[in-house]
Amino acid sequence: MIESATLRWGLSALVLPVAAQAFQPLVTDEAGTLGAGGNQVELGYARAADKDALSKTTASALTLIYTRGLTETLDAAVTVAHLRNREVSSGVSASGAANPVAGLKWRFYDDEEKKLSLALKPEVRFPVSGGGEQRRLDSGATNARIGLLLTRETDFGALHANLSLASNRFAEPANRAENRGSLWRLSAAPVVEISPGWKIALDTGLVTNPRKGERAAMGYLELGAVYAAAQGLDVAFGIVRDIGRQGHSAQLATAGLTWQFK
Repeated sequence: MIESATLRWGLSALVLPVAAQAFQPLVTDEAGTLGAGGNQVELGYARAADKDALSKTTASALTLIYTRGLTETLDAAVTVAHLRNREVSSGVSASGAANPVAGLKWRFYDDEEKKLSLALKPEVRFPVSGGGEQRRLDSGATNARIGLLLTRETDFGALHANLSLASNRFAEPANRAENRGSLWRLSAAPVVEISPGWKIALDTGLVTNPRKGERAAMGYLELGAVYAAAQGLDVAFGIVRDIGRQGHSAQLATAGLTWQFK
């Protein structure tokens, strides 16, 4: 197909997952849970651009996440998203559903004196259907992710840190040959309360570049802001830029709404 030869893997895999995180607008997640009977709905939008010496690709994602507190320390979440990729120079584009995701977050450790919490977050990414992988939207294979999340409350706000490992399998042999089979991320994000209702964050991390033809290790840097618009309703904004990716310049803007209710 023309789309498979023209649209490149990498942009959605490298920067669009920020739209599917459960702590908007950050890539780094928090260890906190909703508590028994708690509900959270997140709507996020992200738009990214990737440039190299020969071409420019744009991508966007609209994401919906629903999270339910099963117990005081255990949450369950479901994520669905719609993606669109476009090769600017040729005008070739593709759009459709991304991999649906189902996961849990288990907060297994709390130290009230040190204000420290730890959580595990396992997730399963289900395959896309209808030729989505051939059109380079998302993977046609089942994948899994496990993350260790840390949150420590501080005098200025909070510090969050993550270590995660994910499989990155594909159904098409050509895509398996082009992409690494496993991805990891080590990240940290201090969140500062600057005034009533406003928080800012600096999120940075080391991640795996999924493309085999490029250097494996790369990083990202994000500046984010969260505004508490009403009781239980937050508005979030973020700007993300890739660091250390050979021959490419990628950046992303994201915005989202988070609504918590019982």
